[in-house]
Amino acid sequence: MARVLAVHAHPDDIEILAGGTLALLAGQGHAVTIATATAGEGGSAVHDPAQTGALRQAEAAAAAALIGADYLCLGFADLGVFNDDPSRRAVTELIRRVRPDLVITASPIDYHPDHEAISLLARDACFAAPVANYRTGTSQALDHIPALYFMDSIGGRDRDGVRIPRHFTVDVSATFAAKQAMLAKHQSQADWVAKQHGIVDHLADMVAWTRRVGRNAGVEYAEGFRQYRHPPYPKTPVLQELLGAVVLPQER
Repeated sequence: MARVLAVHAHPDDIEILAGGTLALLAGQGHAVTIATATAGEGGSAVHDPAQTGALRQAEAAAAAALIGADYLCLGFADLGVFNDDPSRRAVTELIRRVRPDLVITASPIDYHPDHEAISLLARDACFAAPVANYRTGTSQALDHIPALYFMDSIGGRDRDGVRIPRHFTVDVSATFAAKQAMLAKHQSQADWVAKQHGIVDHLADMVAWTRRVGRNAGVEYAEGFRQYRHPPYPKTPVLQELLGAVVLPQER
């Protein structure tokens, strides 16, 4: 069975954008690890950073547990994720520790600087993971670059509102209830998302988004992805082959 690493910036990002796909993979018996760059400690107007970070990590771990996935946090500062060498070494060590066959990460273009930074870090860490002389910690270098995929950006558009095309979508209608349950574990985000983003119901917003992606693909609910295939990254469609018939190669 395959090992899958999904890494994004904050607790709840992965559930919103790829929770259904990860539930499909976990249901097939693949080993899934969900990792966040930060504990999301900036996401509260009620609790202090330490309290918020502890609460949000607990919520993320509970969400991951619903599909039998592991949860890890890199411990970067919220709004403090940067594409620098210490951070790249930390993400490379994460990849070496998990030893994934494929990595799913944030879109390189998104509304949030942490989202964009962790995307670049994951991309470069995949490249660095087999470089034995790039020392990161106790984990051994990989013997190959893992396959790399980008999730949709939030809203599927760049900072200028231009739509970012997908390579394929995944029909997550069968696991949409699991995706909902995973995001529902992030209870602390309800008030914060309403305050910061003007989204009154973050669960309903996720439902509407996943339904919109599905409608564009001709199914009830779907999630979108792009594969990074620039040499020497693998071009083999690893994720597509694992998921099989639920992969829709182009939007209808």
